[in-house]
Amino acid sequence: MRVTNSMQYRDIYGENNKTGQALFDVNKQISSGQKIQYAHEDNATFIDTMRLDNEVTTLTQVKKSTQSAYKFSTQTDTVLGDFSKALDTMKVKLINAANGTHSDASLNAIAQELRGLESHLKNLADTSINGQYLFSGTQTSTKPLDNESNYTGNDGALNAFLGNDIKQKYNISGADLFLGEESNTQRKITTNVKQLSLNDLYPDVMQSNILTRGSAQEKYITTDNTIRDLMGDTDNDTTNDAISHFYIRGTKSDGTSFKQSIAMTSDQKVGELLSAIETKFGAGSVDVSLNEHGQIEIKDKLSGSSKLDFHMIGAVDFDTTGDDLADINDAVAYPAPNTGSIDNLSNGETDFKKIIDGASAALNPSLHVKEFNKSALTSAVATTADGLMYDRTLFAQDGMKLQSNVSQILKDDNSFAVDATKLGDVFSNISSTRIRVGGLQTDGVTPYSVDVVFGANPATDIVEVRSVPADSLLYNVGDGKGNDTVAADMTYRQLLDVVNMAMNGEVPTDNDADYRAKIQNANTNSNITLSSDGKIVLKDLTNSSTSTKATLAMYDTSSDNFTTNASVTTFNANTALTIRDPKTNFFSQIDEAIKAVEEGRYRADGDAKDPRNGGIQNGIAIIDDLNEHVNRMQSQAGSQSQSLSAAINRTDMLLVNTKILRSEVIDVDIAEATLQLQQLTLNYQAMFSSISRISQLSLVNYL
Repeated sequence: MRVTNSMQYRDIYGENNKTGQALFDVNKQISSGQKIQYAHEDNATFIDTMRLDNEVTTLTQVKKSTQSAYKFSTQTDTVLGDFSKALDTMKVKLINAANGTHSDASLNAIAQELRGLESHLKNLADTSINGQYLFSGTQTSTKPLDNESNYTGNDGALNAFLGNDIKQKYNISGADLFLGEESNTQRKITTNVKQLSLNDLYPDVMQSNILTRGSAQEKYITTDNTIRDLMGDTDNDTTNDAISHFYIRGTKSDGTSFKQSIAMTSDQKVGELLSAIETKFGAGSVDVSLNEHGQIEIKDKLSGSSKLDFHMIGAVDFDTTGDDLADINDAVAYPAPNTGSIDNLSNGETDFKKIIDGASAALNPSLHVKEFNKSALTSAVATTADGLMYDRTLFAQDGMKLQSNVSQILKDDNSFAVDATKLGDVFSNISSTRIRVGGLQTDGVTPYSVDVVFGANPATDIVEVRSVPADSLLYNVGDGKGNDTVAADMTYRQLLDVVNMAMNGEVPTDNDADYRAKIQNANTNSNITLSSDGKIVLKDLTNSSTSTKATLAMYDTSSDNFTTNASVTTFNANTALTIRDPKTNFFSQIDEAIKAVEEGRYRADGDAKDPRNGGIQNGIAIIDDLNEHVNRMQSQAGSQSQSLSAAINRTDMLLVNTKILRSEVIDVDIAEATLQLQQLTLNYQAMFSSISRISQLSLVNYL
């Protein structure tokens, strides 16, 4: 085969280009440190590199997010630790205040220190980091507490993105911290009227007429005392003692209301009365005991329920003629202002014997009704001792607001009712019920009174609003969509609208447009809502003064009739005081504990200025519960911080491994590339040397 110059040129040119390109590629790899620059150079390497680049970017973002969340979480952990320290200090001061040796000035000084700690806790609640409030839920730009220490955030969770749809919560919301609940806590309640042994308090009457009142002793009732010691007697003859009747109203752990009476003979023990009360709540469901002041304490055996409630009246008719039980039932159902009280003398009376003998015209000479609960609530139906009332009471006035004192709580999950909650989810039985709504309108003069009537069949019977006392139909409750509402579907929002319309004298016709208009008219004068803890709050918008003139009462019309079924629910009642509860109301509970010190109240006392305050002793127990709640929140924050720290370490490791893998895919081995460069350079030089020699050859060289 003949080798021509053209063929030789093509071969030399081709080899030169190939070797030159190889040298260029190696130089480019060494200078860039990467095997390729463009996808066309190596599709597989390019795709793997892009995938690994995306993973590096994701992991870098995860690390940044997690580090930010970790700072937030650890700051939360630190602040919660400060909460716990402040509560520990508060408990120490409360224990100091409870020793009973302090003067008013000394107690006031302790109270001021406690108020200082309270302010410190509020400042901690408003802690922020990098412009974000720690305890506002997802509303991190909103200050958690308003001027009245109400929580203004939400219960939202802040989550850090950890990749692959994995999220880690890193906040503790104020809804959990300040208003959360402890599912393992058992509710405990107490009466607030101290019970003394009347046998020891009035020895001249109950023991012997040769004894004098000077030998009287104040001894608190114990379980070994007799019912006669508790209820008193008109003489020292124990053979003619009347039967004592105890009327109980309350709510069981499951939200079921009950109304029962217990009859006891004078020689039975108080311990037997407590056992009978336990039975009325349901065998094995509660523990009933007496504290050292003779007050009844009831502990729920079911954890996580906030429904337990209790109210009791004791009654005995010392008149041996007539139908004593009928007299008692009438007095309990419709307590009159002249009902006598043996151990609660009034009108300046100091002589027990005068009241029993009927020498005091202001008091009934034969009937005695004993109080166990006091609330300082105002009666909605008649003037009477507040301890005899249960739920026929006026809402408490607070400036321009009227507020109930009983939270509306769902039976199933122990949560607070909201506007959309159906009444049947809270009421123990909505069938054949009338809820009375009444009081004075915002002018403080015009009375109003209506009944919200629920039929026997909640699924089909339309809810009616009727006038009182005429009982004429005013209107059917609407659903806001032009339809009448049946009891099973009625919500709290609809009930509140009815209340507000009644307050403002608005009576809608049965058409949707007018119904909406009447609601709107009422809303211009007052608005009515459910608070965060399920209590009804009505705000007067009409008066420019500092306090409203309106009044409001809401109650089951059968609540005081012991011959009918129990009330389906209560809104505002002379309930037992709460000692412990699964639900937390952080700053309200702290305020109550401090008020006990300010008032010098060591224990619950129905005769005090603020009868619903539980006293310093119960305040200590409340602070313990709050501290336990905070510690659980801190443990949760600590757990979140640990998870975030582990996530950061894991992300660092993944990031390093991914970068190593990427380097293996795209990065050039400089040593190998350098050797390759040297080899290519030698080859290139050798090729040119060979070409040079071949180019110098002619035909003479072959002859």
